[in-house]
Amino acid sequence: MPKVKTNRVKYPEGWGLIEPTLRELQAKMREAENDPHDGKRKCETLWPIFKIAHQKSRYIFDLYHRRKEISKELYEFCLDQGYADRNLIAKWKKPGYERLCCLRCMQPRDHNFATTCVCRVPKHLREEKVIECVHCGCKGCASGD
Repeated sequence: MPKVKTNRVKYPEGWGLIEPTLRELQAKMREAENDPHDGKRKCETLWPIFKIAHQKSRYIFDLYHRRKEISKELYEFCLDQGYADRNLIAKWKKPGYERLCCLRCMQPRDHNFATTCVCRVPKHLREEKVIECVHCGCKGCASGD
């Protein structure tokens, strides 16, 4: 007789510590997804979603790598369950990408002249002092700022 699969997820120790914050961020994400986008440009409708996804990933990254308040098991659980973006966190570990806002900003295929996004340019090298990224609404994520 085959085993019956259940959808029950076993939460690792320490989950109760971060669960309220993650639930709050998920509620904000649902609200941002359902928010009406009347009067906004097409690209502006996704900016709040990118911002909240970045916030969730940064929260888990800081708890594990900077403050060391959660275990490796809980960290891996959060990545496996999709609470944080594994690829974005991998970039944050590399020098020069510590403040990266989203992965689209560093992919040359998404930009003119096969370069990176304007938000990746340090503030002292910009011609315009106030800019916004077209992809995620970032105002500057270069590590030299």
